[in-house]
Amino acid sequence: MADTTQTIPADQLGFSQDRLNRLPEYFQPYLDANRLPCLAMLVSRHGEVAHLSFQGQQKMGEGAPIGMDTIYRIYSMTKPITSVAAMMLFEEGKLRLEHEVSRYLPEFADVKVLAGGTADAPQLKDPERPMTVHDCLTHMSGVTYGFLQQTEVDAMYRAAKIGAPHESLRDMVRRIAGLPLVFSPGSSWNYGHSTDIVGAIIEVVSGQSLDVFFRERIFGPLGMIDTDFFVPENKLHRLAGCYAKVEGQNDAVLYDDAGSASKLYTKQPPLLNAGGGLVSTLSDYHQFCCMLLNGGSLNGHQLLSPKTVDYMTLNHLPGNKTISEMGDKTFSEARMEGNGFGLLGSVTVDTIELRQPSSLGNFAWGGLASTYFWIDPEEEIIGIQMTQLMPSSTYPIRPQFQQLVYASITD
Repeated sequence: MADTTQTIPADQLGFSQDRLNRLPEYFQPYLDANRLPCLAMLVSRHGEVAHLSFQGQQKMGEGAPIGMDTIYRIYSMTKPITSVAAMMLFEEGKLRLEHEVSRYLPEFADVKVLAGGTADAPQLKDPERPMTVHDCLTHMSGVTYGFLQQTEVDAMYRAAKIGAPHESLRDMVRRIAGLPLVFSPGSSWNYGHSTDIVGAIIEVVSGQSLDVFFRERIFGPLGMIDTDFFVPENKLHRLAGCYAKVEGQNDAVLYDDAGSASKLYTKQPPLLNAGGGLVSTLSDYHQFCCMLLNGGSLNGHQLLSPKTVDYMTLNHLPGNKTISEMGDKTFSEARMEGNGFGLLGSVTVDTIELRQPSSLGNFAWGGLASTYFWIDPEEEIIGIQMTQLMPSSTYPIRPQFQQLVYASITD
């Protein structure tokens, strides 16, 4: 693979240089209006970088400009990494997708489903079938997130403070097992702590803590030198500030400060959040994406078989349904119409429903602070967008990014 910091003339990779130049020009008004604190974009094709741009600063309006080594909170872009870890263990025969979760985490043997009532007085029933590893990888487990604020189960998660950083991953998952499911496993799609359950299974099966497994088996081989659950002191000066959109205010508001002033990432947390706990850089995450596009291997390190990557990037929703057909349309890090869901993230099954040019089989996912990646195996394109604005649904910068990139293709 080429040096990520070096770009190749766009026309050599089948792009129009003039059209790729539109990318930073298009998004600059977001920064001028203080709606985005910063924006980094990378577009590569055939393993070579065609576009690389950086706008804004690590703290909005002040401090160092962002660059290739800026560290971002990638939140749910942690999930594909956890999925890769799980499938590495699958390839070693240490777990199977149809196995019941309780085989690895006994606390899930007696999990119940909400049948009615309220968060304070729930009515429960047995699930139609047990929860499987596959259910957790595809978000068909019935597990939820408290922040969704849609169901009584969500309210129970909030009351129980599921996701609080003071406890271990195993302890959090044990408490999730004591709460009811939104639906019987396999019957619907719902975004939630499912990937955290996968992370706990990885710890049980591998005999290693999740951070150690990631570092030894994924980050080390791929050269992802700045990706972890915290930022070491000697790298804190590279951590960007994270912002939030507050109702009634135009300007983004600082949520977690940049550098050493950060409240959340300055030391190793007790909770190794498998679904959203990592920080990373544009360069590191591109290495991860290159490995996936290259059939599971990079620079002589084979993490997965090409057949496994192909399997992971199929639509695993029953009947080839889309997320919108399987879910309650509450929340997703990708457009629900036109996208199914695999073992890594969304999978495009209907380009017409996306309402813009794309390719069948694209897979993608994003994070709470508006980070995003997508991989187009047909065109051999990787696109990565890094910023720090919550929630990710604030502005349509992801489809706008894709729209401009696909409009730049000449060959």
